[in-house]
Amino acid sequence: SPNKTVEGAVGGAVFCIAAYVLYGVIISAFFDVRANFAALAAAGCISSLVSQMGDLCASKIKRHYNIKDFGTLLPGHGGIMDRFDSILAVALFLLIITSRPDIVALFAVQ
Repeated sequence: SPNKTVEGAVGGAVFCIAAYVLYGVIISAFFDVRANFAALAAAGCISSLVSQMGDLCASKIKRHYNIKDFGTLLPGHGGIMDRFDSILAVALFLLIITSRPDIVALFAVQ
């Protein structure tokens, strides 16, 4: 929601960046690839922003239609859509960047 704290947003961004860099460490350790950690950190930062925008867009839709929850399956949690609004936004972002070979090439140093 728009009332999220700055600390929560920064914490989410830091965790997202750390997760992307950890992914780079893992693929570098187990595969014959040297990860580009700067590109992974940048993608983590952008993914965090996209995730937060997905959540804010879903909240905006709910406010526009004056509804509290997207469903009743998870009472008090905004419904199932509130669990996936950020994931859907990031999944679309990842689909876009991984469908372009020139962008994917930025993430690995051969």
